[in-house]
Amino acid sequence: MHIEPGVVDGAKMILSYGTAAAAAGVSLKLIADDLKQHNVLSFALRSVLAAMGTFICFEVLPHMPVGVSEVHLILGTTLLLILGAGPAALGLAGGLLMQSLFFAPTDLPMYTVNVTTLLFPLFLIHMVAGRIIPGGKAYVDLGYAEVLKLSAAYQGGIVAWVAFWAFYGEGVSALGGVVSFGAAYMLVVLIEPLADLGALALAKALRNHKDSGLFVNRLHNAA
Repeated sequence: MHIEPGVVDGAKMILSYGTAAAAAGVSLKLIADDLKQHNVLSFALRSVLAAMGTFICFEVLPHMPVGVSEVHLILGTTLLLILGAGPAALGLAGGLLMQSLFFAPTDLPMYTVNVTTLLFPLFLIHMVAGRIIPGGKAYVDLGYAEVLKLSAAYQGGIVAWVAFWAFYGEGVSALGGVVSFGAAYMLVVLIEPLADLGALALAKALRNHKDSGLFVNRLHNAA
């Protein structure tokens, strides 16, 4: 999902500063909501876990350049369901920043573009989860169909944002690259729901540790 330097540049970068600022504002709201239900230590632990998970997705798991960007397995739905929206937002932004600073400094000028691409799909699935998951159902009890909807929404959101930045920066000449990237990236939808269900099954097995602060309360409890 990385937009390479040069795809968006010059005065066009101003838009990314605005979208990143908006993403930061929404993230702060989600963080504040999380802290109403969890203590600071729990929030900090979950945020660190989210950042580590994001960094592993970017640097450790296989990834490949396709079309206008790179295809990564970014477990945004897993982070949301296991750790909560606030820590997931902070972790995605922090993990991306660590990768840009220490492993891919050439990507740093595009941080505002790429963090927008990561966070707005997260905000989308946070809203979708509130609509499709009954209040009386804990996340560990979700089925494949529910998880698939969330995963498809997240990955589809990433593809949409990548397409937006590519067309915004390069115009219709980016069409071929966008199509090939989108086709490759949507294959992730076949993998992520299985990873999500595996993570939820593990969390369910660890139900006795639900008060450890490592999980969002909603994971094991009704709303």
